[in-house]
Amino acid sequence: MKKGQFKAFSGPALAGLVLSVAPLLFSSALTYLTISNEAVVAQFNAWEWLLLTVACCLTSTFALTPPTFLALIFGYFLGWNSLLPLFALNMAAILLVNRLINWLDQDRFVRFIEQNPKAKNVLERIRGQELKVIFFTKLSPVLPFAVTNLVFALSGARLRNILLGGFLGMIPRTLIAVWTAQQAKEIRTLVENPNAGNETQLLIGVLLLASVLGLFAVLNRTLK
Repeated sequence: MKKGQFKAFSGPALAGLVLSVAPLLFSSALTYLTISNEAVVAQFNAWEWLLLTVACCLTSTFALTPPTFLALIFGYFLGWNSLLPLFALNMAAILLVNRLINWLDQDRFVRFIEQNPKAKNVLERIRGQELKVIFFTKLSPVLPFAVTNLVFALSGARLRNILLGGFLGMIPRTLIAVWTAQQAKEIRTLVENPNAGNETQLLIGVLLLASVLGLFAVLNRTLK
């Protein structure tokens, strides 16, 4: 591999690796703290939850806390009142990642990809359907939140489509997570095995199937 190609790909590849591993480590630590201090968290007032929401927005921006994990925690303690702070912190994290990557990358990755005429043609076709691609990608319960934010920022997707597609795609995932949290009787069981219920597994399976079929249909039609 040429030196220029290595530089172009090594940065995003390393970032993708970090964004995949970091949430696992941080979530494990946060799980321990939450279980150990459940009674304290349960007594949080509105201002404390606001501060926690701001902190979680920053940790989500830097790939430390997956949104589904946060939805379980917030949903367990706040119930359906958690939806507003959850959607707010998710959208803020998407926005911050996009602005940060654009500031650091300055479209260098896109320009490198566009040096190949075939790759440029494929990228331009996908951009014509980027809202649908973003929506079905965010709908998937298995694709890491932070990694997809990185990919969409690097690809040069329009911010409006990233925010709208991200918001719409995250709605079903967030609703399922909060609903699951409402069924839990103790926080330890919830965070250690959030998909234990048959209903939850079925809903997640439906989301995954819809995401895969939707992406396949959009990309197949776009790349023909």
